Amino acid sequence: MAAKEQQIQELLEPTVEALGFAIWGLEYLSQGRHTLLRLYIDGENGVNVDDCATVSRQVSSVLDVEDPISGKYTLEVSSPGLDRLLFQLEQYPDYAGEWIEIRLRVPFEGRRKFKGTLKGIEGEDIVVLIDEQEFLLPHSSIDRAQVKPRT
Repeated sequence: MAAKEQQIQELLEPTVEALGFAIWGLEYLSQGRHTLLRLYIDGENGVNVDDCATVSRQVSSVLDVEDPISGKYTLEVSSPGLDRLLFQLEQYPDYAGEWIEIRLRVPFEGRRKFKGTLKGIEGEDIVVLIDEQEFLLPHSSIDRAQVKPRT
């Protein structure tokens, strides 16, 4: 996780937890003069639209006071959904056996995109089975990992 994302997550965590939710992850996307902050929340009983609105109002107030983002930004609060992004290493084991798509920051064995079955983790590596071959992908190299439910 980038330093800015870490700073924002640490700032918002107490507020989100006080509302009965956990931060599943966040995306901080700076595009020119505009920034998008997408906050994924999860709860024991899931998350609905009203939960997202409540968290959005509270988090927005914290961001207004603390001002960690310079310039204009858009705040989105969402549930992780079925095709959830995975952010932390400890989130992966719960999805072992599921189809996963991973994009790396830098190529590994000549490629950046991997699609296959998540086998689990080994140390700091994510184990993915693709066409009967296991790949150990360093978690620190992952740009994006998303669980894709099979239909």
